[in-house]
Amino acid sequence: MTSPALEAFPPGTGAAWGRSGPPGLLDVFGEPFVRDPYPWLELLRTDSPVHHDAGTGLWLVSRHRDIRRVLLEPEDFLPDNAQHAVTPLPVSVLRILARAGFTLPPALANNGTESHAGLRRLVTRFFHARRVEEAVPVIERIAGELLGRVRSTLDAAGSCDLFASYAQILPCRVLMELLGIEDIEPTTLIRWSDASLELFYGRPSPERQPALAELVADFHRWLTATVRSGTVPEDSFIGALRRHRLPGGEPLDVRTAVAACFFVFIAGQSTTGQLIATVLRRVSSEPGLWTRVADEAGLAEAWVEEVLRREPPVTTWRRLTARAVSLGGVRLPAGAPLLLMLMGSGSDPEVFAEPATMCPYRSGIRHHLAFGAGRHRCPGASLARTEATVALRAAARALPGILPADADGPAEPPMLGLLSFRAPLEVPVRVP
Repeated sequence: MTSPALEAFPPGTGAAWGRSGPPGLLDVFGEPFVRDPYPWLELLRTDSPVHHDAGTGLWLVSRHRDIRRVLLEPEDFLPDNAQHAVTPLPVSVLRILARAGFTLPPALANNGTESHAGLRRLVTRFFHARRVEEAVPVIERIAGELLGRVRSTLDAAGSCDLFASYAQILPCRVLMELLGIEDIEPTTLIRWSDASLELFYGRPSPERQPALAELVADFHRWLTATVRSGTVPEDSFIGALRRHRLPGGEPLDVRTAVAACFFVFIAGQSTTGQLIATVLRRVSSEPGLWTRVADEAGLAEAWVEEVLRREPPVTTWRRLTARAVSLGGVRLPAGAPLLLMLMGSGSDPEVFAEPATMCPYRSGIRHHLAFGAGRHRCPGASLARTEATVALRAAARALPGILPADADGPAEPPMLGLLSFRAPLEVPVRVP
């Protein structure tokens, strides 16, 4: 199913779709969509809920009920393409990756085989609710250290970027402590993770792809060397992978262990940093809210959950039809690549009343699909929620009275606009 309105929406005629309807062609990488995707998401749900996007070749699935069905029926909708590069990689880039031995065999997000359940249980042991609760003092300690530096910068310069100095670094350092990683700088892991996301989920230019591939190759080499090393603690995440046995009893091979680390290290820090940045940006922009979240019981948690519903860092995810199937009234062939619009599902009026309004404590809030659903639901959901809540509350207490640096003007921060990830790349704040 395609929609003429989505494929050829003329510029300047958005009045029929609200105050600022979709201005032009649908382009999931374009600045208008990245800046304000909601008019398109609404149009997709109402006009073409299973829509073939000519630009990417993907079928865009935008209704909550259809997305949930796909996630809960893994026999019909496979995860095999979840980590494929959306922008084709030229031979020169593939050679860079090949020289590093880069490969992503089925491990976690892209694993529809019988080995998935055991690997997921292993990951869950490091991120279950009790362990996350025990990690709160660690999160608070690291947050306090980072916010002390932020405070010094604000006192000296009057302004600061909370993304680069706080939101991005906090989850990386927390993850390193939880997983027992000590031989790498957080800034290096962040740089590798960002390059991986851009190479596989972005639309980098041919000139930029080789530089990104070199960083991804370095990341893979380090992961491989670390997994093969006999020096990692037995009770660490990598130590657990080394001891893991597949369903047939054979030990987990190095390639799959590295693939599991590749996913966990990126998902465990990059996407959480993106969530924290969005939460800080949203809450600091609401008059009077920054002061309240510092001490009002439950308010920080409620705002984190509402941001997850409306502005999740993971905006889409991919699936592949295992056979010909009907979805949302559209007949799809076997092998059809799907793009599940997770962000749009959180604004589906069939599930959430007045979805455009930020309403903490709304009923049924956890019906959102920001963490997916079913057997591939994010095992780090509890950690992400907790880190974002602690980060918000700690910042509000340590930095009372701060204001968005652009509060007096129309400026908006640059946005990360990848196929599956969206967040502000800056959270500029200033002292009054």
